Amino acid sequence: MIEADLVKEAVRQRKARSETFLGFEYLRFSDDFKDVPRGTVIFQDTIVWGYPHIGRVFMLEEGLKEQFSGPFWVEEKVDGYNVRIFRVKDQVVALSRGGYVCPFTTDRVGDFIDLDVFEDDPDLVLCAEVAGPENPYIEESPPFVKEDIRIFVFDVMRKNSREFLSQREKLELIDRYSLPHVEIFGEFTHADIPKLKDLLFRMNEEGREGVVFKEERGRRAKYITSYANLSDIKVTTKNMFQLPAEYYTNRLLRLVLFMEEEGIERNAHLYEELGKALIDGLFEAIDQFKKEHRVYTTFRCRFHRKENAIALLELIRRTSKHIQVIERDLREEKGMWVLTFDKVFLNMTGLLGHLLSGGLVFD
Repeated sequence: MIEADLVKEAVRQRKARSETFLGFEYLRFSDDFKDVPRGTVIFQDTIVWGYPHIGRVFMLEEGLKEQFSGPFWVEEKVDGYNVRIFRVKDQVVALSRGGYVCPFTTDRVGDFIDLDVFEDDPDLVLCAEVAGPENPYIEESPPFVKEDIRIFVFDVMRKNSREFLSQREKLELIDRYSLPHVEIFGEFTHADIPKLKDLLFRMNEEGREGVVFKEERGRRAKYITSYANLSDIKVTTKNMFQLPAEYYTNRLLRLVLFMEEEGIERNAHLYEELGKALIDGLFEAIDQFKKEHRVYTTFRCRFHRKENAIALLELIRRTSKHIQVIERDLREEKGMWVLTFDKVFLNMTGLLGHLLSGGLVFD
């Protein structure tokens, strides 16, 4: 549990804030505060702990030997956004990484998860990745999700506990309820590192993001392919002035270290792909501005309930800094409500407006 005095102090320092959605009132930790992670929420007497930060290893062999003394599990890291799914009273809801009840994921969760799991064990919290081209948050999508979205469970917690179920307990639950889940490659030891390198080389060739290493209980670490680093660079160039410089330098370093470890040859194709990742988005931004006087990305997603689509727009507008959200269309199609909207990147829009009209920049 979290002590009442700590909660009061977090509220006083504006590290925890009151939120409402679907008639629920809850307290959301908007930042890490003492030992309480960002995204932790309190629904009356129920705590759902925030998903912890997972460290990244840059060098596979050395990193695994340093971080894991015994066997470890290897699972795919799917390229999407993180949610925690659980039941409050008679409603199953999905929390974003930051602790907001997500209207989109909450609306769609029953399409992918057998909700009987919460009838049988109401204390469960499913930690999952939502991925696919029709999500409202990120442009990237794994190659094996061609339309709409899918949900992939990767961890299980319980209410009022910050501990994860063991790997074997999780697998038993996945099997019993046929829960959709990330690909689990199995349990490995340090002797299997050559096999892991082959696996990661194949994942890189297939355009997949990477893996997470997990002890049966406890320590975790993640490792990302060079493809994922290139993809991150490519999809963020239109919004690069809102991101810190280390966003790009870290990904360039990770890309090079992955290639070094995997023995991937430097060639003209690599230089071309990296150049395209950095430059194409800027050309697209300039073209958009010249035609429409704004730089943006368009998102499309499907809902069962119209009010949830409206609630999503309100949430993104309220929580997005330096981004303007403009609704394009909301219509009923084949029994679903389809929302299309733009995220306008105000920093890039403003800078291009200044530069293309002859403005000065002082270095």
